Amino acid sequence: MIEPHAPAPPGTAPPRPRTGPGPARLPVRPATGRFLVLTGVFVCAACGLVYELELVALASYLMGDSVTQASVVLSVMVFAMGLGSLLAKRLRCRAAAGFGAVEALLALVGGCSAMALYAVFAWTGDWGGAWAGGSTYLLVAFSLAIGLLIGAEVPLLMELIQRVRRQDPGGAVADLFAADYVGALAGGLAFPFLLLPLLGQLSATLITGTVNAVAGGALVLGVFRHDLTRRDRRLLVVANLLVLALLATAAALVDDFERSARHAMYGRDVRVALHTGVQDVVLTGGADGRGLGLYLDGRLRVSGGDGGRCHAALVRPAMNGPHARVLVLGGGDGLALREVLRHRGVHRVDVVELDARLVRLARTDPALSALNGHAYRDPRVRVVAADAFGWLRRAPLRAYDVVVSDLPDPRDTSSTKLYSQEFYGLAREVLADGGRLAVHAGSVTARPHAFWTVDATVRAAGLRTVPYRVDGSRAARGQGHGQGYEQGLDWGYVLASRARPHLGGGASGEGVRAAGRTGPADLPPSTLVHPRYAD
Repeated sequence: MIEPHAPAPPGTAPPRPRTGPGPARLPVRPATGRFLVLTGVFVCAACGLVYELELVALASYLMGDSVTQASVVLSVMVFAMGLGSLLAKRLRCRAAAGFGAVEALLALVGGCSAMALYAVFAWTGDWGGAWAGGSTYLLVAFSLAIGLLIGAEVPLLMELIQRVRRQDPGGAVADLFAADYVGALAGGLAFPFLLLPLLGQLSATLITGTVNAVAGGALVLGVFRHDLTRRDRRLLVVANLLVLALLATAAALVDDFERSARHAMYGRDVRVALHTGVQDVVLTGGADGRGLGLYLDGRLRVSGGDGGRCHAALVRPAMNGPHARVLVLGGGDGLALREVLRHRGVHRVDVVELDARLVRLARTDPALSALNGHAYRDPRVRVVAADAFGWLRRAPLRAYDVVVSDLPDPRDTSSTKLYSQEFYGLAREVLADGGRLAVHAGSVTARPHAFWTVDATVRAAGLRTVPYRVDGSRAARGQGHGQGYEQGLDWGYVLASRARPHLGGGASGEGVRAAGRTGPADLPPSTLVHPRYAD
C-alpha cells in the first residue's frame, strides 16, 4: 500500500525541479559564449558536408556511376548520424570533453579519407580476388565512421549551448539547427566552387580537417576549459596537436603521394596530369618510342598502340555517302576529327566538346597532336566548347551530312543523357536527307546489355540501324588498368540513318563486320528519366 505524503509544514519552500548542471564558468560573457558555440556549429557543419561531398566526388571519379556512389554515401552516412546521436547520449555528462574528442577524431578521419580511398584504388585496384571491391568497402567504412562522428556532435552541442545559458529547449534546437544548416550551405558551395578547383580533392579534405580540428579544439579549450579537468585539457591539447601534425605532414607530401599513385595506376610514363574542371586528364608515354595513352577520369580513352583503328572504324562507315558537312560530338582528343578530314569532299567540320582544355592539349601536346595529325590546325574545323545535348537543342535543322558521336562510355551516369532517346532524337533532326549517324557504343562482348541498349535507343528515336564491331588490338588491350572502351575485347558501334544504312566496303580494311542481331530482343530504350545502361 502506498502511503499518502504528509503535507509540508507551513512556510516551507516547494522543492526545486531538477534542471541538470548549472551554467558553465565562462571566460567570456554568456552572449559572446553563445555566439562562439553557434560559430563552432557553423564551421563543423561546413566541414562535415565537405567530407560527404568529397567521398561522393572521389568515389564517382574512381568507380564511376555517380548515382550509385552518392546513394551509398548518403544513405550510410544518414543512418550512421542517427546511430551516433544515440551513442553520444552517454557523453552528455562530460559534453565539453566528449565534443573535443569527437572533433579531433572527425578531423583525422575526414581529413585523411580522400588519401586513403585513393591509395586503396591505386595500389590494390588490379589485385582482383578478395580485393576487387576494396574501394567500395572502404567507401562504406568512411561513410559510416564520419556519419557516426557527425551525428555525435548534435546532442553534445545541445548540452554545451544550454551550459552557456539555459533556455527553452525548442529555442535552443532552432538556434542550433539554423547554424548547422547555414554551415552546410557554406560547405556545400565552397567545395565545388572554391576548394575543388583551387586545391584539388586531396588537399581540400586535408585543409578541411585542419579547420575542423582548430575549430573544435578552440571552442572547447577556449570557452569551456573550466568544464575540463587538468588531465582532460592536456589530453585534448596533445590529441589536437597530433592530428594537426599528421594532417600537415600529409599536406606536405600530397604531391609526392599523388605522383606515386598515378605511377601505380598508369605506369612510370606519366607526362601530363591535370584537372580541367570537367574531368581529370592524364597523358602517358608518347616520347622516346613509348606508346601514347590518354586517360580521362582514370579510364583509357586513346591508345597509340591501336594505330587509330577504333576511330577509323567509328568514322569511315558513316562517310560512305555525301559528307561535305560533318558534326563531331565529343572527340576532344582529335582522333575522330583526323579520320573525318582524311576524306575528300569535306567542306566543314564542327566539333562540339565540353572540355576546352582537352582540345587545347590536343592542339599543343607534341605527341597527341602528332597522333591526331594536327587536325585542329585545319581551317575547315570549328570548335565549340559546349555540352553536346544543349548545343543540339539549338542547332540548325538538317544541317549535316554526317554526325559522329565520340562521347564517354554510357557506364558513367553523367554521360547517360548523351545516350538517351531524347539525345538521338535531337541528332536525327540535324541530319540532312540521306545523312548518317555513327555512335560509339562500347564493347559488344564485355558489355552486351549496354551495347544493345544503345542500338534499341537509336531505333526508338526513329532511325534505322546497323550495329557493327571491330576486334581490339592487343596493344590497346594491354595498357594500364583503366576502364575505357579501348580495353574491351572488341569495339562496338551503331551506324544509323532514316533509311537503312550500309557499312560499305571502305571500312573493311579496319576489320569491320556486322554485329548481327544477337542481342536480347525488345530491349526498352534508355531515356532521360529512365536510364538503362547499368549492368
